[in-house]
This record gives sequence, C-alpha cells and structure tokens, in this order.
Amino acid sequence: MKPFSTILCRLLASLPALFSAGAENRPNVIFLLTDDQSSYSLGCYGNKDVRTPHIDGLSLSGMTFDHHYDTTAICMASRVNVMTGLYEYRHGCNFDHGPLTEKLWKTSYPIRLRQAGYLTAFAGKFGFEVRKGTQKGRKFLPEEDFDKWGGGPGQTNYATAKNPSMKAYAKKYPHSSRSYGAFGRDFVKESAKTGKPFCLSISFKAPHKPDQPDPLFDKVYAGRKFTKPVNFGREYGKHFSLQSKQGRQYERFISWGYRDKYDEVMAVYHQMVHGVDAAVGMIRAAVEEAGVEKNTVFIFTSDNGFFCGSHGYGSKVLPYEESTNVPMIIYDPRHPSSGKKLRSAALTANIDVAPTILELAGLEIPAQMDGVSLLPLLDNPKGSVRETANLINVWGPKEAHSYGVVTKDYKYLYWPFESGKFEPTEELYHLTEDPHELTNLAPHKGKELLKMRVIYDKAVDHWKREGVNYNGYEPYGDIFDRNTPWRP
Repeated sequence: MKPFSTILCRLLASLPALFSAGAENRPNVIFLLTDDQSSYSLGCYGNKDVRTPHIDGLSLSGMTFDHHYDTTAICMASRVNVMTGLYEYRHGCNFDHGPLTEKLWKTSYPIRLRQAGYLTAFAGKFGFEVRKGTQKGRKFLPEEDFDKWGGGPGQTNYATAKNPSMKAYAKKYPHSSRSYGAFGRDFVKESAKTGKPFCLSISFKAPHKPDQPDPLFDKVYAGRKFTKPVNFGREYGKHFSLQSKQGRQYERFISWGYRDKYDEVMAVYHQMVHGVDAAVGMIRAAVEEAGVEKNTVFIFTSDNGFFCGSHGYGSKVLPYEESTNVPMIIYDPRHPSSGKKLRSAALTANIDVAPTILELAGLEIPAQMDGVSLLPLLDNPKGSVRETANLINVWGPKEAHSYGVVTKDYKYLYWPFESGKFEPTEELYHLTEDPHELTNLAPHKGKELLKMRVIYDKAVDHWKREGVNYNGYEPYGDIFDRNTPWRP
C-alpha cells in the first residue's frame, strides 16, 4: 500500500485538472451539419459566385479544413459516423441495412456530454433511428436523451409547420432553415442563464432536394450565371468505372437539369445554402448577445457533398471528391489560432467529429472509436492526425458498391462487381496534382498503386475483423477483398 503522504500529494496534483474540467470552464459546443452541401458552395472554399458571409466569417475566425472526408457519402450512415466516431461497417446503420443499436447510441457524443453535465439540444433532420434492445426491438427517435428537442424523422420538411417539434416557430419562420436558427438562438439564450455548459446540434435539411428555397432570398441569385467546375460534364467522367455509372447518380446529371439548366439549378441550390448561412448568423448573434462568445466553439460541416454536374454525375454516394470531400470549419475563440484565417491541409474525416467534441468537453476518447480528435491541428496547422481514411458505399445497386482509401496525396478505389460486361476495377488518383480526378493512374501499374493496394488491403482486413455481424454487413469483407473471386 502506498504511503498516505504519497496519495495526498497525487490528489493535490490532480486538483487543477479536476477544476479545469468544471462546468464553468468547459466550452459550449455548437455543431452545425448541412445536408448535401458541396465545398464549392461556399465563398471560403473559393467560390466567388456565392454569398455566404456568416459561414465565411466562421472560416476567417477559425480553422478551415481542405481535405475533410465523409467516409460514407449518404446521410443516414454519415450522421451515425458523426455521432459515434465509427465507420459504417462498425456501427451497421444505413439505408437498405438497418437502424443503429441502442447500445451504440449510448456511446454517442450527445449522450456522453449530457452524462457529463452538459445541457444538450438537437434540431433538424435526425436522419436515423435507434433500435431498442434486440434485433427485433422497436425503432425510435431518442428525443428523451436531449434537454431540448426540435428534431424529426426521415427527411423532415422544409415547411416548418410540417415538422411537429418545430411548430412553435412556424408562423415567424415558415422555412425550416431559419426556424432552426431561431431554435438555436433560443437554446443558447436559455442555456447561458444557467451557467452550465451546453451542446447544441443542428442538422439542416438544406440544401437537400427536392428544392424548396426560402422565398425571403429569392432575389439573391435571380438571373445569376455561375462558373462551372473544370471537370463539369460527361467528357470528364469517361475514365470512371463502369460500375459507377449504374444507379441514379449517373442519370441525374440529365434528369436534374445540370446538363441543360445549370445556372437555374445552381441558383436554387445556392439559395438554399444562403438560407442556412442566415441561420448561422442568427446563432452567432445569439451567442454574442448571451455573452458566451468567448467560450463557445463552433463546428460546421456537411453529411456529404454533391456532384452538381462534375464528371457528368448528379447527387452523391460515390467516393469521388465532389461527393466525399466536404466543408469543415472549427472556430474555438479560446485558442491562440482564432482570428488568423488558418487552413489545414491535413487529412480528416467525419468519424473525427465525435472525438473532437469529447476532447473539447474534457472527456476521454474511447479506444474503440475509429476517429481521432482534430484539436491538435489547431496547435499545429501543418501537422497531421491520421494517415488514411476509408471510403464506403454499400447502398443502392450492388454494381455500384465500392470501397476505397484516401491519404493526403492519393485515393484508391476498388469496384468489385463482376458479371457480364463488368470487371473488377481499380482507380487511383494523385489528389495533390489532380484534385479534380481527371486521370486514373491505376492502369499504369506504378509503385504508388502497389502502396495504395497495401493500405486498401489493411482496410479490408479491418472490416473482416471489426465489422458488425448484422444488418447485412457480413459478406463485404470478402466482396471487397481483391484476392477473393467475385461471389454474387
């Protein structure tokens, strides 16, 4: 047994850490998530055609991440990635597969922060359901796990009045984006009076289709022309795998009007983003009015990107840049980096959100999480926190299922489907030299392909070892194995 004096010394040494973790010193956290927002919809990501002053203001105040990836580029799985810090194959939740287990939901950042004394609130599109108990248990939305709830099931609705939990805001804020801004404003003001730290999570529906922009902003982009990305159109997607051209992403280049009505379609898209920007402004103003601006951290990102005609595709899902590489901004006013307009070129991923929030709150990051905290990058903008991230699609037609890995410099994709006209296909892109993915290097069989295959094979092994054994995820370890013959 250790001497009492030794125990006392260690206890006294630990007191500063205990006090620093107290409620009065812990930061408030505001996490803002959009739906289907591409990076090039924001001025802070280089688009001079758009007006996003409040989000751009967060970028100027904080750190902007240029290589942030949604490891699954579709809303349900991506939102669970964010909440749990786990890859899709480790949490087992997505369309065509099944809900999240209650056990894993209890590991999410909102639950952990509330248990640690945070006031928590959620508004917007929750995006997934939780299963009670066994695989046959009932499915539910966990609204009782938040102190204030403004969320809804499924896709929710752009009309505030059609979202039951938000009806109180319908008269003054008929469009959901600004209603979520009002919800956030009210929660900030109410929470600031308690002296407790708070965590506000808002998941905007915008700019998800079907298009229903806020009429308040009809004049913002009326008659505007928009610069097309350098990889716009079908001629820049010929080198993509045949598998990627199956399913709705390919045909929506035409059916959603990108081919023939680009300016008209993008005016509506950018108008919906502008509505989100207005809501962000409402929340930032409330933080200042409540006097908590020096202790409130903002995190802004999207659940997936959007092609908007790049490579001749529409929608999302596929593991190419426009679909997976999304905005990410962290503004911590307490940090010396704030106000310095810093950018990070480090590789980051949506599974890193939960660990980042936990560290902000002074909580331990569970070893089982796949994500890592991004806070070290605030200290060292030129540093790195991860070497690779996995890119997953097991939704939609099986022909389009894929698995890939991305590093800071390269992306490797594997399309396993083999039948009839299809052959297993590899793609390799040198992202630092070819950020628009115009040249597939895989056919050249160079040394970088061999290196990326090794990284990919390790990712497949991880799926085999750590993937869940339910909701239909069991076969994919073999399906994505390059050395295993295709089995339909």
